Amino acid sequence: MAYHSGYGAHGSKHRTRAAPDSPPLFDDTSGGYSSHPGGYPAPGADVAFSVNHLLGDPVANMAMAYGSSIASQGKDIVHKELHRFVSVNKLKYFFAVDTAYVAKKLGLLVFPYTHQNWKMQYSHDVPLPPRKDLNAPDLYIPTMAFITYVLLAGTALGIQKRFSPEVLGLCASTALVWVFMEVLALLLGLYLATVRSELSTFHLLAYSGYKYVGMILSVITGLLFGSDGYYVALAWTSSALMYFIVRSLRTAALGPDSMGGPAPGQRLQLYLTLGAAAFQPLIIYWLTFHLVR
Repeated sequence: MAYHSGYGAHGSKHRTRAAPDSPPLFDDTSGGYSSHPGGYPAPGADVAFSVNHLLGDPVANMAMAYGSSIASQGKDIVHKELHRFVSVNKLKYFFAVDTAYVAKKLGLLVFPYTHQNWKMQYSHDVPLPPRKDLNAPDLYIPTMAFITYVLLAGTALGIQKRFSPEVLGLCASTALVWVFMEVLALLLGLYLATVRSELSTFHLLAYSGYKYVGMILSVITGLLFGSDGYYVALAWTSSALMYFIVRSLRTAALGPDSMGGPAPGQRLQLYLTLGAAAFQPLIIYWLTFHLVR
């Protein structure tokens, strides 16, 4: 019978002494940071130390203060340049509207033939805001009408299975470009005709942007009643807009003082006003005919 190596010849059991464990090559970090004094710091301690060290460093504080000063100066410069090219107070004037004004103005744009008094109202030589004067131009209706036109164009293109982001973007950009070109042409005409007028770029932009209302009505009518309804609505809205532009520019925008100049100046003012009015149907048709089929 063979004996186990752990037993001697007399069958007595000898216990062998275990060899001491060798030290590990790497510390075990699977349990997270050690909490004993010689271990790793507690979570967040290094971050807190870095932040405290940064806040306590005078050089870092000086750099932060210098950066804040530069940011503040840059903000002031941006505001200064913005006020240089765009007067925020004047821009607020064109958006001073209310619900009653918007409803009446839309009615005036669609049916202006019964309106009698086209003169703008003043208070201490300052024009009243649009919400207090129906004849005052505004930029709220043109802005909302432009957004509505873009959405309506997307709907019309979707109905015709021709919608794509590129086509919709082209419609929106084309509509904006035509308005800006019209405003530039009017400014150039006023300059060449030496017309004494208080018309600003915002005034011309407002009067040019009112065409979006007629464009919306023409497209909606065309979608509901086909091409025949589109051309009827186009004729109505174009004639109404032409009448509105002529009466507004001659009496409200140009004012009585500018109309009292010499005869050649009056003729130039009349030609400029009629030219601007006659151009409206062409732009409306060009921007809407492809949306109705």
